[in-house]
Amino acid sequence: MELQTGRTAGAKGNEVRIAGWSLAAGLLLLPLVAMQFTEEVAWGPEDFVFAVVLIGGTGGLLELAARMSRNWFYRAGAALALGAGFLMVWANAAVGLIGSENDDANALFFGVLAVGLAGAGLSRLRAGGMARTMAAMATAQIAVAILAFAAGLGNGGALYPVDILGVTAVFGGMWALSGLLFRQAAREA
Repeated sequence: MELQTGRTAGAKGNEVRIAGWSLAAGLLLLPLVAMQFTEEVAWGPEDFVFAVVLIGGTGGLLELAARMSRNWFYRAGAALALGAGFLMVWANAAVGLIGSENDDANALFFGVLAVGLAGAGLSRLRAGGMARTMAAMATAQIAVAILAFAAGLGNGGALYPVDILGVTAVFGGMWALSGLLFRQAAREA
């Protein structure tokens, strides 16, 4: 009976992995298909390499997080953090988060991600340390907004200041929620 339950759980896990990697492949195929129907999507080889590295790297880190802990709060916190990081890099590269994609102010967001990488390394991916890392990332996200407003960055953009406020609220909220999930995982450990 226990052996059968173990097999069922393993099969379910493989189904999730297959679905996840199929979704990743589908994301890579979307621009290729779109290029056949419109000239507005014009990806070069470097764009596909960037997408493969970003999507593959995120997927690989999700797999690592799933293997590191069986705690669903930990897994959800990791998935949310990685999803937020993925969206931040993708949106920043595609259209820019402050002004346009060519605005140098967008480089500030890589500082938020650097805080996350440093915190993940220092905490050795332990739930308690990751909770603190996510709090630091939310704080760094707010600091980017304050710096952008103080320096007048992106003020030529069509959506200024709503773009900066929206990006701060969305990503800051994602980092904070991820931190709460990691904190709950640490409590259950």
